[in-house]
Amino acid sequence: MSTRTWHDLGDPGDLDGFVAFLAEGGIVEPGDPMPDEYRREVFRFIELHANSELMGGLTERDWIPKAPGLRRKMAIIAKTQDEIGHAHLLYMVASDMGVKTRDQMLTDLFAGRSRFHNVFHYAAVTWADQVAIAYLVDAAALISQQAVLKVCSYGPYRRILKRIVAEEGFHMRHGEEMLLTFAEGTEIQRRMFQEALDRWWLPALQLFGPDSKPDDELITFRIKSEPNEVLRDRWVQKYAPLLTGYGFTVPDPDLRHDPDTGRWEIGEIDWSHLKATLANAGPDSARRIGDAARHWADTAWVRDALERTSARAA
Repeated sequence: MSTRTWHDLGDPGDLDGFVAFLAEGGIVEPGDPMPDEYRREVFRFIELHANSELMGGLTERDWIPKAPGLRRKMAIIAKTQDEIGHAHLLYMVASDMGVKTRDQMLTDLFAGRSRFHNVFHYAAVTWADQVAIAYLVDAAALISQQAVLKVCSYGPYRRILKRIVAEEGFHMRHGEEMLLTFAEGTEIQRRMFQEALDRWWLPALQLFGPDSKPDDELITFRIKSEPNEVLRDRWVQKYAPLLTGYGFTVPDPDLRHDPDTGRWEIGEIDWSHLKATLANAGPDSARRIGDAARHWADTAWVRDALERTSARAA
């Protein structure tokens, strides 16, 4: 990989030269001049990631008192801590790009002016939903993040992603272990997971987004290594056979296995569900955003106390 920086080489207005620099493996650092297009697209991508980690962590937190048994509670506590920690690291990286401060990003999130991933706009109805999230959603997120880490041209994001991807790998293994418990469990457990699978297959599938445009700037700017449809297909090829092998039914009447190619083909995707979440109008969007805003306001006294302590120490 190139160790040169754009600061050493180029004019921030030379977009063609900048893209060529990235194609050679160039890395961009916060102090480097960069085209406005790059700063805008990379910032939006990292802000979305940060918002999603925070909202995902709050989702996990809700299930700490309801998780079955001490072992599961401890695992959910650890996962909550991981997700919230990822969010804070990502907000730090995003704020260094000079587009918004951390406080501005959080204010926009709690006011419903910014986005977070579609999967956090749905309610987890039973403990089996938490298992489906850990098994399907965490796996989809990991595939997406690994594809970013593979080429990521923005240095701070690349470095933070190494830690995030490592920890998300543990979350995925946790989901696999819980899924096996349900798959090998009672008929009630298997029915609970099937019902959760019916609710979560489509949201997890849509986490990757619709097919990428030919001129996808995130691919051009080497933030994403592969188009959305390639990543989505990779997830389907792994999880469709696993789920059916465990005796569950994937909620897609058009799903079929091609014996000649060995591939699993899915039916047409109804993207209206994703569009609703992008407008913060998903099934559980209002409650999720409202709860997050209320908890942030309720804990303001802690942040104020820490700031006063830091000011006195300085």
